[in-house]
Amino acid sequence: MESPRIVSREQWLTARRELLAREDASARALAELEEQRRSLPMVEIDQEYVFEGRTGKATLPELFEGRGQLIVYHFMFDPSWDAGCKFCSYLIDNLGDLSHLHARDTTIAVVSRAPYPRIEAFQERMGWTVPWYSSYGSRFNYDFHTTQDETIAAVEYLYRTKDELIDAGLDWMTQGEQAGLSVFLRRDDAVYHTYSTYGDGTALLHGIDNYLAFTPQGRPRLEEKGGWLRHHDKYREGQR
Repeated sequence: MESPRIVSREQWLTARRELLAREDASARALAELEEQRRSLPMVEIDQEYVFEGRTGKATLPELFEGRGQLIVYHFMFDPSWDAGCKFCSYLIDNLGDLSHLHARDTTIAVVSRAPYPRIEAFQERMGWTVPWYSSYGSRFNYDFHTTQDETIAAVEYLYRTKDELIDAGLDWMTQGEQAGLSVFLRRDDAVYHTYSTYGDGTALLHGIDNYLAFTPQGRPRLEEKGGWLRHHDKYREGQR
């Protein structure tokens, strides 16, 4: 990559102050966007979903672990795969101590369609402790548009129909496993869906990318990641 040009400290400070003004404007715009996100209406979940986790069967309300908010990361892991998606793995690697979320009455859980024994083996390999559940045999992935199979549910991703995705050149999003994030709120015995995002909508969760965004090299583009990104235990000796 081309290095930044070399200037005096005074010239650098002038340029940095100009950038700071734009950073402040961006922060204000982001705060307004977050307020709009919090103001979204919500939909009550009337479907009963059953998952399998470390302690056995669990319903969607049980995934909250007694808290009022639940964030579900839809991790791409097809039932036929031996390992989960490396891009999804990159996101989970960026999770920190979950006690800070718990202090805000919020639980995070990972859900994949792979049978739980495959999930458990992969999770042990990766050294993760985040709660992870299998939705195998349920409609959960299909209803939240993270598994595309039009024989089971209408194809939809990024809030676009199958035809809209094809017209946009996004044919690969119309079949198989896709990633996303969904948020739920629990009030007494009722569970409500408040938000879902897909694709680049989860980019804020890539903490390593956010660190790299401060550097001259910058945040890696998705197409660049495909060339170097690996499961974290595969970086030794260039393994894939």
